[in-house]
Amino acid sequence: MSNQPRVAKVLAALLVSMTACAVVLMALSGNPPSAGPFCLSSYYRLDPVEKALHCRSAYSPDRWRCIEIYYSGTKAGNIDQLASMSGLAGPEDINCHFVVCNGLGGDDGQIQSTEKWQRQWSAIPGRTWYGSGQTIRICVIADPDGANWTGPTDFQIKRTESLVEGLCREFDIQSKFIYYPGDWR
Repeated sequence: MSNQPRVAKVLAALLVSMTACAVVLMALSGNPPSAGPFCLSSYYRLDPVEKALHCRSAYSPDRWRCIEIYYSGTKAGNIDQLASMSGLAGPEDINCHFVVCNGLGGDDGQIQSTEKWQRQWSAIPGRTWYGSGQTIRICVIADPDGANWTGPTDFQIKRTESLVEGLCREFDIQSKFIYYPGDWR
């Protein structure tokens, strides 16, 4: 048993380090470290994607055949702000089915469903979009033409991909009919 002094030293060091860690954690309990990009508590405080998929109107499984993701062209926003910036009468006139916020105007990764989705209406083709009546449009709040373009946030990417997965499952949309912006990560 010549290892007893070594074992005693290891146990003493372990006890001291555990006590020091406990003191540090108790000191931080009132003021936790700021949430980073992969903080699970920030991610899980968002509503589940299934809640965004829910709509008031009935729909048939073959209603939607295609998904298009595009950028809003704004640094910040949510449904109300996008409608206001576009000069629309109200948020019910916005020409997409979902908006994914970036933390400036809505929580980072927050998915807002629009009135078009709630009523299962098609987006209206216009000068910037020529899709079909069976295309689900998802607007990601981001400005690719801005001076400090860094792409969508990590939460936006994860939540958009979760939304797309849910839509594909619900409507049996094939991956070849999902269109992301050219610089999507």
